[in-house]
Amino acid sequence: MSITLQHISKHFGAFSALNDINLDIPEGELVALLGPSGCGKTTLLRIIAGLEQADQGQVFLKGDDVTRKPVKNRQIGFVFQHYALFRHMTVFDNIAFGLRVKPRKERPSETQIREKVHALLNLVQLDWLHDRFPDQLSGGQRQRIALARALAVEPSVLLLDEPFGALDASVRKDLRLWLRHLHHELNVTSIFVTHDQEEAMEVASQIVVLNHGKIEQKGTPSEIYDHPGSDFVSRFIGQTNVFHLKQDDNAWLQTAGIALDDPQGIIVHVRPHHIAVEKAADPANAPVYLHDWQHLGGTIRLELSRSGVNGSAATLYAEMPNEQFKELALQKGDRVALKIKHAHWFN
Repeated sequence: MSITLQHISKHFGAFSALNDINLDIPEGELVALLGPSGCGKTTLLRIIAGLEQADQGQVFLKGDDVTRKPVKNRQIGFVFQHYALFRHMTVFDNIAFGLRVKPRKERPSETQIREKVHALLNLVQLDWLHDRFPDQLSGGQRQRIALARALAVEPSVLLLDEPFGALDASVRKDLRLWLRHLHHELNVTSIFVTHDQEEAMEVASQIVVLNHGKIEQKGTPSEIYDHPGSDFVSRFIGQTNVFHLKQDDNAWLQTAGIALDDPQGIIVHVRPHHIAVEKAADPANAPVYLHDWQHLGGTIRLELSRSGVNGSAATLYAEMPNEQFKELALQKGDRVALKIKHAHWFN
């Protein structure tokens, strides 16, 4: 089911949570609403679900205006961060709940409910836990049961609010991959809220970056990362070196082979992996040196320093493959030569 939001705004007292949001989400997409805390992403999700009413604007599901329709009439499944499972019910009964409370004319028989619940448990690979209670499950298992419960009523749209936020890092990593594969299998239009850029990049087919109640940029993970539309997006998605081009920052770029005629007011962003580093051929005249480095598995992050004005030191980060770092045999204090391969420019 496609989703269209037109001119959505929402205030809480004097605070503007959302400001004139316009967004189209095609059917079958897996979309991440990404942004810092307080940017409006959860509020937007709740407005789509019908759990919150916008002050102005309209919500369309497959072209149908549902702005004033109650939650129960929107065919939406909702998965919360803290599972919201019924603790007094078994796993089976939790998943069956949404089917059993349907109006009598729409309610499946107990045989149909049993077949559907076991099918969903098999889908989330937890049928062997059907008679357990939520307190007997791990966090990752509870989150998968919560997802199965949301899917039981066959929603046209699936909404997930920080679905992995309460889980350990290793469990989150596994569930991200699992959710992406599950979405490919079900092809239900899905939106999940996250403040974790890595999670959004890994799971989503489209990312919507929000900041202060406005959409900064929408695109695929590669578009957002490789072609950030603003200073904020570039800073928020991945690590970047930021140069406010005053005299000292401009010297960094000149060192790396980039010269600007009029640098005033220009902000340059350079990703660490876009900086090539070699040992300096003439160390005596090379102002940049290796201050420190960190081992990040297959990648080495270099912390480079350059003497600045009045004896101050400026820091720049570069990254290279582990094997390349070994070949260069760089040591702390070694003078290096830089070349910037790519940069983003913002006014």
